[in-house]
Amino acid sequence: MLFFNDARARALPPWQCRVESRAFSRTERKMFHGSLVALVTPMRPDGALDFEALARLVEFHVEKGTDALVVMGTTGESATLDVDEHIEVVRRSVALAAGRLPVIAGTGANSTREAIELTEAARREGVDGCLLVTPYYNKPTQEGLYRHYRAIAEAVALPQILYNVPGRTGCDMQPATVERLADIPNIVGIKEASGSLERTAELIRRCGDRMDVFSGDDAIAREVILQGGRGVISVTANVAPEAMHRMCAAALAGETENAARIDAPLAGLHAQLFCESNPIPVKWALWRMGLIDTGIRLPLTPLGEACQGPVSEAMRQAGLIS
Repeated sequence: MLFFNDARARALPPWQCRVESRAFSRTERKMFHGSLVALVTPMRPDGALDFEALARLVEFHVEKGTDALVVMGTTGESATLDVDEHIEVVRRSVALAAGRLPVIAGTGANSTREAIELTEAARREGVDGCLLVTPYYNKPTQEGLYRHYRAIAEAVALPQILYNVPGRTGCDMQPATVERLADIPNIVGIKEASGSLERTAELIRRCGDRMDVFSGDDAIAREVILQGGRGVISVTANVAPEAMHRMCAAALAGETENAARIDAPLAGLHAQLFCESNPIPVKWALWRMGLIDTGIRLPLTPLGEACQGPVSEAMRQAGLIS
C-alpha cells in the first residue's frame, strides 16, 4: 500500500476516483522516440541501492545522447524492490535528469489497484510517462486486459505505454486488444517484446497512426523502426548508449544502410546480454566498465563464469573495452 501526502488522496484511494479527463495533444503523444534505455538499478554488493552510481548513470546517458530513461522496469529489478524503494528510485531519477531527458517509470502490476497506485505515485514525482507491463501470473482474458489498462488510464492523467512481454508474464496481449486501447487518449504507445517482426508490423498497421510502437527486443529494433516503429526500449543502451542513439536516429530518418552499419558491431551485445536472465549480464558489463558496483538481488545471482567470456567478447566487438 502506498501512502500519499495529500489529505484528499489519503481519504480516497486513487482507484476509487476518476481524474478530470483531458485530451492529449499530438505533441504529447509523440514525445518519446529513439533509444529509450531500460535503466539498471545500481546496487552495492550487499544489495543496498546505490544512488551515487545512479547519478553517474544518468549523467552518462545525458552525455551520450540517450533519448529517454525508463526506470523501474524489468532491467531495473522492480520485482525485488519494495514500494518505498521503487518510488525513491523514480524520485531520484526525475531529480537527476532535471528535465534534460524524459523519465518514464515502470508502474505495472498484476493488481489493477496496485498499478493505479504506483502510476499515481510516479505522476506525483514528476515523471513524463509510465510503462505498464501486462498483468503476470493471473492470466487475464483479453477483455480483462482492456479493462485493466482503461482503468489505469482513466485514473491517472499521464502518458502511458503498454508493455507486452509474454515470455516473462505468461500473458500475450493481442493486436486487436491493443487497437481498442489505442482509442484512449493518454495511452500513447506499446513496447512489444514478443520478438516478432510480424507482430510489430501488424501493430503499426492497425494503430500506428494513434499510438507509437517500440521494440522491446534490441536484436530487431532496427527493423522495427524501419517498419514504422518509433524506437526501442533497450537493454543494450545501458552499455552502448551513443551507438544505440545513432542507430535509432538513422533508422528513424530512413537511412537503412547507415542504420545497419551502426548496428552491426552491437549484434553481439544484443545476443550476449541475454545469455542469462536480464539484467544479470548487463549489470556485469556495467561493472566491467566501472560504472556500477557488483550488487544484484536474489533470486538473481552474479553472472556465471561461462557467460563472462562471451559478454566480454561482445563488449570488445562494440568497442567498449580493449
